[in-house]
Amino acid sequence: MVVRPEVRAWRPAVGGVVEVFHAHFTDHAYPMHVHDTWTLLIIDEGAVRYDLDRHEHGALDSFVTLLPPQVPHDGESATPHGFRKRVLYLDTSLLEESLIGRAVDGPEIRDPLLRRRVHRLHRVLERPGDELEAECEVELISERLRSHLRRRPSPEAPGRDRRLARDLRELLDERIVTGVSLREAARTLFAHPAHLVRAFGAEFGIPPHQYLVTRRVDRARRLLLGGERPHAVAVATGFYDQAHLTRHFKRVVGTTPARFAGTRNAAGLLRQQGPADSMTRPHQPDETGRRSATVAPPTRQSFQERVGFQRLSVSDSGVNKRSDRR
Repeated sequence: MVVRPEVRAWRPAVGGVVEVFHAHFTDHAYPMHVHDTWTLLIIDEGAVRYDLDRHEHGALDSFVTLLPPQVPHDGESATPHGFRKRVLYLDTSLLEESLIGRAVDGPEIRDPLLRRRVHRLHRVLERPGDELEAECEVELISERLRSHLRRRPSPEAPGRDRRLARDLRELLDERIVTGVSLREAARTLFAHPAHLVRAFGAEFGIPPHQYLVTRRVDRARRLLLGGERPHAVAVATGFYDQAHLTRHFKRVVGTTPARFAGTRNAAGLLRQQGPADSMTRPHQPDETGRRSATVAPPTRQSFQERVGFQRLSVSDSGVNKRSDRR
């Protein structure tokens, strides 16, 4: 039985990423070929045997493989069951040309953190509307690749560049709805994109894309409580669509925009009923068959149970709250 290959490719609107390519092959063998980009590859299933510059190599699921531009290579499955891979074709501006020779000497990189970052970047690239997050990941991945190729340890977090971080925050605040790409922000603030991301995180304890998302969610909350519909709120707050708003809103607030907006109606109903009505039990039939409302007075036991539940919830949660830096 011949298993048909699975191929998916697209070009995201993310600086530095020329193409994203996901594939599952069983019997396909690549002939010798070249790319005009850096090829960043991770294997999810199986293994790939390939020749790079006339030397044999292998791509495994625990490695990150980086193939340099303009260097011939081929590839085929190392197992009868084929392989599943995800590839990023990166613009040559991300890594210096002087690093090509070092990549030829050692294309396999064993770095669990780097692999997790590449995996996360692939997931972000599949979600429209999260381009700023993707650009931040691209810059941090490029920085880590550069560190490996130079045979140096990972760069330490830079000292706080408070002025730069605050300038970026002001820029994000000005562009909450329209947004700003990382490269545009770097050009505007005369800083390297990777340094911009690190300086912002060191100063505020949150990545730039996450800061922008939370500002948009805050604005969405106010509009929802003002009676706006979720689809209109998504457009008004800079989200790609309602699904994009819902995904981030639920992650930040803990519920969907529609349910959050519904609490506004419930609160209004309670205000109309008044405190006495809120203590009323459901109507029960009396001896005549007619329904009458009975008021349930609060009992000492029910109050103790509520207090006990609250104490249990706090003590069992094990969550240490901290105040966020502003």
